[in-house]
Amino acid sequence: MDLVQPTQENAGQMVKDELAEKCQKLFQAFLEEYQTADGEVKYVHDAEELIRPERNTLLVSFTDLEGFNQELATTIQEEFYRVYPFLCRAVRNFARDHGNVPVNKEFYLAIQDLPTRHKIRELSSLRIGSLVRISAQVVRTHPVHPELVSGTFLCLDCQGVCPDVPQQFKYAPPTVCRNPVCSNRARFHLDTHRSKFIDFQKVRIQETQAELPRGSIPRSLEVILRAEAVETAQAGDRCDITGSLIVVPDVSQLSTAGVRAETSSRVGGRQGYENEGLRGLKALGVRELSYRLAFLACHVAPTNPRFGGKELRDEDQTAESIKSQMSVQEWEKVFEMSQDKNLYHNLGTSLFPTIHGNDEVKRGILLMLFGGVPKTTMEGTSLRGDVNVCIVGDPSTAKSQFLKHVEEFSPRAVYTSGKASSAAGLTAAVVRDEESHEFVIEAGALMLADNGVCCIDEFDKMETRDQVAIHEAMEQQTISITKAGVKATLNARTSILAAANPVGGRYDRSKSLKQNVNLSAPIMSRFDLFFILVDDCNEVTDYAIARRIVDLHSRIENSVDRLYSLDEIRRYLLFARQFKPKISGESEEFIVEQYKRLRQRDGSGGVATSAWRITVRQLESMIRLSEGMARMHCCDEVQPKHVKEAFRLLNKSIIRVETPDINLEHDQEMEEEEEGENGHDIPNGVNGQVNGQVNDHTNGVTGQTNGVNDHADSSSKPSLRLTFPEYRRISNLLVLHLRRAEEAEEEEELKKSAVINWYLKEMESEIDSEEELINKKSLIEKVLHRLVHYDHILIELSQGGLKGSETETQEEVLVVNPNYTLED
Repeated sequence: MDLVQPTQENAGQMVKDELAEKCQKLFQAFLEEYQTADGEVKYVHDAEELIRPERNTLLVSFTDLEGFNQELATTIQEEFYRVYPFLCRAVRNFARDHGNVPVNKEFYLAIQDLPTRHKIRELSSLRIGSLVRISAQVVRTHPVHPELVSGTFLCLDCQGVCPDVPQQFKYAPPTVCRNPVCSNRARFHLDTHRSKFIDFQKVRIQETQAELPRGSIPRSLEVILRAEAVETAQAGDRCDITGSLIVVPDVSQLSTAGVRAETSSRVGGRQGYENEGLRGLKALGVRELSYRLAFLACHVAPTNPRFGGKELRDEDQTAESIKSQMSVQEWEKVFEMSQDKNLYHNLGTSLFPTIHGNDEVKRGILLMLFGGVPKTTMEGTSLRGDVNVCIVGDPSTAKSQFLKHVEEFSPRAVYTSGKASSAAGLTAAVVRDEESHEFVIEAGALMLADNGVCCIDEFDKMETRDQVAIHEAMEQQTISITKAGVKATLNARTSILAAANPVGGRYDRSKSLKQNVNLSAPIMSRFDLFFILVDDCNEVTDYAIARRIVDLHSRIENSVDRLYSLDEIRRYLLFARQFKPKISGESEEFIVEQYKRLRQRDGSGGVATSAWRITVRQLESMIRLSEGMARMHCCDEVQPKHVKEAFRLLNKSIIRVETPDINLEHDQEMEEEEEGENGHDIPNGVNGQVNGQVNDHTNGVTGQTNGVNDHADSSSKPSLRLTFPEYRRISNLLVLHLRRAEEAEEEEELKKSAVINWYLKEMESEIDSEEELINKKSLIEKVLHRLVHYDHILIELSQGGLKGSETETQEEVLVVNPNYTLED
């Protein structure tokens, strides 16, 4: 059937749109006749569903339309806005033919599977009225309002009724009363009972970063959702929106103060030009052309429905529903991955193929993606399951690369930089809507990443007040706002992957993690894992990294060696996250034991020594990481081997960076300076430091060797500089000897000179000359001095009392601090 352009039959009669009416007939024939491969009429079942009171929209595939009638499909695509009301009528007739529906119920059409997808930037006035599909990210949603579609008005002068006055995006009463003898043009009353309303919601969408041309800010567009399309998109979703581009009056522009007065003052007649001269476009009333583009959507779908769509972690899905989304080959691949013995390593290398080494960081991020199991207690308190990871390290150690990889991989990931982000930009902002002037909430980075990952680069550069804003989001996983009359608690169930630089630009091994990172204690305790990346000069590693980077630059495609593709990992991740592993009794005991061990090691080392305090949060971290390990291997129960790996990762992240050399000469000089100024006061912050170092879980010698940056006086003798393992070996030797002497109650052996002589006798085989003897004696004296005055492993006593008391008469005696525990 040919589709012809409409003609106006006679002047004074209603215009009849023949094209649209023929479209209606053809479309109704399509609904009645289109059959699936099984021979069933496809849309009859959907029409029967429309009988239910909450349903009013029929979803039709554009591919089916093209298969049925190519010309009809083309006309609908090009003239969508014009023929849409007629298509809705066809749906209404079709629904009435197949069910008992109320007479005044309105029906709507939604079209999906449009072949081409456009960017927001490509929407120009040429596409007004045609059917297009755009993809973008939702950044702001407004509350749902009722919209007046067609109004029935009562004339207040003659009491006449004006039924079915169409409304287009603004309140439009009749221009004149329909009663011929009544000339009322202004006084009308809306009869709400006989008018038709529809659900209406405004949503603002914005270009995604991948589509952005360089040097441009992301463009945004207002989307109008109606009927069943409302509440289908939430802030942060990446959606495909099908509909048509329309022009709407810019109400916000008209309501701006001063604009109306300016537009209404037009210059009329020749006299105006003589008096005022030419006034250009303003005189032509250009400011009255206050229209803007908006997008009228009929269908909203997640950008990638096969991977859980809007949310990688859609907790409502079941294993069966996920299986139904996959083909047989894809499902077999998921099963094959679950049987892989070396899955842990293979997933890490496949996810970050361009990053050499850093296996621990890859594993930590992998467990973050799998996550723990969120729980709710009987009182309603929620326990988070998301894992937060912080990477601290020198420049050029691929920190940002990790963040970028995760952002590209995860469907709901947001990348932001700490310095350029404010507290409102990270959490949420309350803004006033331009048209309705009501306050709405605009989502920040953490809200946009709800059920995803928020990657924050330059985390240490954030202002302190902005860091405080994310305390609540990191532990309680909510954002509370009380501003401008809006009181809300919003969800921010997101994992945070942060990257930070050390304070001095490079990681100082001689200081603890707390001193190296400009983060507050509350923020640090909220991270489950800390990873330190130190840029060391190592010939083998440097060669491997150089080969990797050169290979990547010269052969971009062939150099990336992935065992599993990103799509396969996404599918496996989606499937594995359906498991809710329970902790077995054996694992419970193991977790408690390991936590106790961490706590004791932390306590014995003193507060200054540990990388950061081991708290109950680290216990919860161990549980979350164990659950993540169990999920990765598709287990329903957390086994001790999973806890062991979680403990190993946590232990790795309670940093064990190599300790620097001990400069005994420098210590002596510092001690003399201190004594000159403060008598015999020992510097603060050095109490019990080596305890933690000997326990081997510290991050370095804390505050002891402020000058150990290899720029000590060049005249220092080599013998007065010890490596830390050598220093520890000597101190352990002395402690064992003194303890044996104490147990045997040999007081003579405890004297300082006796201890020195015993050590020199032990070292007899290594001494060849008198000079070496003098050097060894000087060395042991300085080690003893350090063990007493700096590390407090040994205590100096005299027979009359403590050293320095009035009764001191004889040589001092050395005893081991009773609180000191010796570990290898």
